[in-house]
Parts: sequence; structure tokens; C-alpha cells
Amino acid sequence: MYLFYDKNISGNFHVLNEEESKHCVKVLRLNIGDEVFLTDGLGNLYKTIISEIYSKKVILKIIEHTENYEKRNYNLHIAIAPTKMNERFEWFVEKSVEIGIDEITPIICKNSERKIVKNDRLNRVAQAAMKQSYKAYHPQINEYINLEIFLNKNLNYQHKFIAHCFDIAEKQYLASILNKNSSYLILIGPEGDFTQDEIKLCKNAGFKEISLGKSRLRTETAGVVACNIVSVINSILL
Repeated sequence: MYLFYDKNISGNFHVLNEEESKHCVKVLRLNIGDEVFLTDGLGNLYKTIISEIYSKKVILKIIEHTENYEKRNYNLHIAIAPTKMNERFEWFVEKSVEIGIDEITPIICKNSERKIVKNDRLNRVAQAAMKQSYKAYHPQINEYINLEIFLNKNLNYQHKFIAHCFDIAEKQYLASILNKNSSYLILIGPEGDFTQDEIKLCKNAGFKEISLGKSRLRTETAGVVACNIVSVINSILL
């Protein structure tokens, strides 16, 4: 199954852009009549066949349309501090998309070591991960934002959590308190963790303190672990 992406799809035929066309013909070596799939990243999956091939474009004929393809029963938004090394943050984006995530917001905290994020690059990483894992949903990747400003936004989620490394008696393991079929917003701090003042601000904004396990995790690992816990809990049939 080969999956291509274009956010603008309409009609009975679709023309792949030059880059996707080149990948289709030169890399995958597909030919007229071969079956491929197409998505707009909004949950629509199109079954197509290659109708025509030209030097810089491939035309697909749409033969079947599936709406809300493998739509998840939950909504997950992770707001996470960018890591010092770009590739580690890109790894988080890649793996969270493969697992399943709806929205990612890079947040700038007091202990943040990186305060510049290239959204174009992150979107390309997310797009590649979406196609590789045969997802029909492209997550929203927001511009980076200061934590305090982020907390003042209208964060209308059923459950809001903040993960940190401080030893707090009331902090509970995320998997043990997670309700299924809900909307979640999870905060993941920088490599130096959130400050106590930042945690207090988050608690005042309605966030519940959580643990992601006994191990002390890197920022990007914590983000992936949180994403996977939400996915696994929502996949359990009771």
C-alpha cells in the first residue's frame, strides 16, 4: 500500500505534485494501472489507480473514497518544550504521528535550551510519518509559544495533565487515571524540567500532576511515552 498526501483533493482525478510524482515513478517504480492511496490529512482516504504518467506529473483516478479513515476515539494534544538537538525533537514528532496524535505545540519554558522551532521542517517530518504509517490524519503543529501565554489560551479539554520529575505525593501514574474516549492536553517540560513556579501556574490553570513511570526520561522520550499510554489505554476493549 503506497500512500500519497495532498491537502487539496477534489473531483475524480488528482495530479500529484512534481516531488510526489518523481517519488511515485522514479523511486517506487509504479506504472499505469497500479493501485495507490491518497489522503488530504483530514481523515479522507482515496483509493486510486495511476491513470497517466508524464515527465513531471502523475495523474491518479479516484475509484473509492472513505471518510474518517481509522478515526481515533480520542483527541490528544501534547505541548512540549523543544529539545536542544533538532533531530531529537523531530524524532518525537515522527513517533507521535506514527502512534497517533492530533496537535503538537512547542512551548518555551524558563529552562528551555532551544527557543527557535522550524515549523516547515516539522510539518515535513509529520507528513512523512503519516504516509509511512498509513494514517489519514495530519496533526496540527502550532507555532512555538511561551508557556505562560499558552496557559492563558482557551484550553478546552476534558483532561489536562502536566508531567514533571519532582517527587510529589499526589502525583499519579498517567495510565492508572486515564479515562477513555476523551480529549487530553499533556504538558512535557524541557530537559531541565519545569520550575516549581511553572508547575504552580499549570496547577492553577487546571492541570493535574502526573508521572510517566519510574524512569527519568528525556523530553522527547517522555512525549512519546505519554502519547503511547494514551493510545494503549484507548485501545483496550472492556
